[in-house]
Amino acid sequence: MKIRRILATAVAAAVTTPVILLSVTPALADAKPSAASGARQQGERGKPSIEELEEAAEKAQQAYDDAVAVGKAARVVLEAALSDDAPLAVAEKNARKEAADAATAEKIADQALADAQAVLAGLPETATAEEKATAEKAVADAESAAQAAADAKAIADEKAAAADEAFSDARVAAVREYSKVQDATKAALTAKEAADKALADARDEAEPDEPECVFEGDLSTVVTGLPSKIVAGATTDFSLRVTNGTDKTLGKVSPHVYFHATDKSGYDVLDDAFHLQWSTTASPSWKNVEKGGSAGSVGPLKAGAHADVKLRLKVDAKAPAGDGLALVAGDYLNDDESCGGNVPSEYAFELLAAGSVVDGADDAKPGKTTPDTKPQGATSTTPVDSAGPTGTGSLASTGSPSALPQLAAAAGAAVALGAVVVLVGRRQRADAS
Repeated sequence: MKIRRILATAVAAAVTTPVILLSVTPALADAKPSAASGARQQGERGKPSIEELEEAAEKAQQAYDDAVAVGKAARVVLEAALSDDAPLAVAEKNARKEAADAATAEKIADQALADAQAVLAGLPETATAEEKATAEKAVADAESAAQAAADAKAIADEKAAAADEAFSDARVAAVREYSKVQDATKAALTAKEAADKALADARDEAEPDEPECVFEGDLSTVVTGLPSKIVAGATTDFSLRVTNGTDKTLGKVSPHVYFHATDKSGYDVLDDAFHLQWSTTASPSWKNVEKGGSAGSVGPLKAGAHADVKLRLKVDAKAPAGDGLALVAGDYLNDDESCGGNVPSEYAFELLAAGSVVDGADDAKPGKTTPDTKPQGATSTTPVDSAGPTGTGSLASTGSPSALPQLAAAAGAAVALGAVVVLVGRRQRADAS
């Protein structure tokens, strides 16, 4: 699905950064069949049909799966060829042993010849003719044995060299063959990825462009009954009114509420201590507000109409005293999938420790919205001046705690991100239905 532009409902709520805008504008290249696909060129501008590309992608996947299977089998063959138990490895080992044995036999024969020659040379002059003949025969026999041992060693050495060369050649050949299989697997993967991309691009191109999500300043979300001082452990009921100030009917309108607070130090975030539920006339049972801040939906809302959402807040009793902001916003999604949303409003409050007594606390008042944020087609809002060590500025001048500019920056990011997820999720669900 192509989403050219999504303006989040909680666009940059009280944040000193620009509007969060999702731009997904993929450049869709012409779908081209891969060399492995075999898809016929036909249809508009000679492009293959989606059915042909699906078939090509399926075949490319099967070819890749087959190549992977062959690769696994080739690996087994390679390991067997390189193993010490391979037939040529065993033959090479035996031949080397035979050559070593022949070398030992040659040394023994040479030593026997040397000993016989020494005996002959050491005969005294008084030696008899028979003694000389015996010594001479021993030398001749030793010479014959030494020659035979030398010949046997030469044959064994030649056999060992041939066995070693055969085993080495077999290992090189096995590695080369396995390398070919690996190359074939890589080629099959490349072909599969090309076929998958061609199919995805064709499907993407076949989908119609979707309407843009826009900033809608005439969609208002106003909280009433939220006290400016909230006690940990207490339950607080208040309401949110969504008003369609446009001149057209808005389809599914969804309010968003998010509570963000820190302790008095300004460092420890207490968001997880806030638990919020919502209900409406159409859906009276209490339901938990989603993690992204979505408090159900109302509508369709006709031009000038409004709808109320009841809200119930419970703060963990263990939550420490601190300062916080409630951020509220709204978005809509029409049947034609056009959509939009407003910039969140901030309601500052003071969080009191459990057991605190509140005497005549006023309702929290909406403060300035997103600092110096200008969504496309909208006017700029008044910036929050958070400069200086005390963080004084537009929020502080309204009586809000000095930590609120920093709170706003962190809370705005959370709301905006949550709203993006909500909007994208809605689009995906609408697509699926």
